[in-house]
Amino acid sequence: MKIAILTRNPRGYSVRRFKQAAKERGHTAQSLDPLKFALHVESDHPAMSYKGKAVGTYHAVIPRVGASIGLYGTAVVRQFEQMGVYTLNPSHAISTARDKLRSLQIFSRHTIGMPPSAFVHEKADVLPAIKKVGGAPVIIKLLEGSQGIGVILADQERTAAAIIETLQSTKQHVLVQKFVSESKGKDIRAFVVGGKVVAAMRRRAEGQEFRSNVHRGGSTEAVELDDTYAATAVRAAHILGLRVAGVDMLEGEDGPQVMEVNASPGLEGIEKATGVDIAGKIIDLIEERVQYPPVDIEQRLTIKAGYGVVELRVSQKSKLANKTIETSGLRERGVLVLDVERGGNLHPAPDAAFKMLLGDKLLCFGKLITLKELMPSRKVTRKKKKVQSSAR
Repeated sequence: MKIAILTRNPRGYSVRRFKQAAKERGHTAQSLDPLKFALHVESDHPAMSYKGKAVGTYHAVIPRVGASIGLYGTAVVRQFEQMGVYTLNPSHAISTARDKLRSLQIFSRHTIGMPPSAFVHEKADVLPAIKKVGGAPVIIKLLEGSQGIGVILADQERTAAAIIETLQSTKQHVLVQKFVSESKGKDIRAFVVGGKVVAAMRRRAEGQEFRSNVHRGGSTEAVELDDTYAATAVRAAHILGLRVAGVDMLEGEDGPQVMEVNASPGLEGIEKATGVDIAGKIIDLIEERVQYPPVDIEQRLTIKAGYGVVELRVSQKSKLANKTIETSGLRERGVLVLDVERGGNLHPAPDAAFKMLLGDKLLCFGKLITLKELMPSRKVTRKKKKVQSSAR
């Protein structure tokens, strides 16, 4: 198997470990600079050249695309996808994970712990936003920051407001988050590979530094995550569509608080802290997925076919609560339940005897016209126009 590693740092620890793990398994891994590619977009023939020469055959791609080349690097990953090459993380998931605000917006639709956050544009909204997340102290983050760069702790509301206004004046986009005091100077990095946590470490800041990033001199130690933390990490990666991710969580009083999900997590700190061969586990995942590639159901369906995939919530109106899949009549109507999400847990391919409960989310495949009938109707309220009479 021939693997391409997209990176601008070919001598970095992670790249060296990927090459070593691939070689040990009888594969070849080559590092390629994403900015050296030229993309050729033609009808029915997506192609690329690298340093002026046609790109050879690759079986898989490991994207190590940093924020500095985000747009072009992600486009290169997307082009490999269009050429039918397996990419470790999909291009759309990389783009989503890099955008801190977008990631939090997506998480807000799911039952997942995260610190209250705010994003504002107008100066008049800054102080109300700080109060809304719980008041000072607050964390101020640049949306494009990484490795702890662009992260500021403000102890007072006025100070926070001044910092935000200054950053906004330089056209920087700023995120405001509640400061989780009980986790000051430490966090958890969980490494997710293929839907499970393969290693985890606790990072601690040095001295008065509140940022625990290893790049800022923080120390690390291996930890065994309990089920709640492990499930949160896996769920966060799954929600963003990442097959491999570094999920950073704070240890809050109410449980794990997801701070960030990294689509290109470094291997050095966590491999040295835990002794786990993470590079090898990632290559093993690539072997498995290249041999049995995942199928994108949505792309396989067409509008003409009249079929689709939708998510149905079991409510009183749906009349599915406390019924099994067999007695619900779904199968008779040509609706296949692909999985059921309940309380943060996923039940894939439920059998006929599976009982559905209020609040369950069903991922269903079937005729769109039938699925539409099962969807709860939304009432649209129209404002009544005021009729003004004039005396003549």
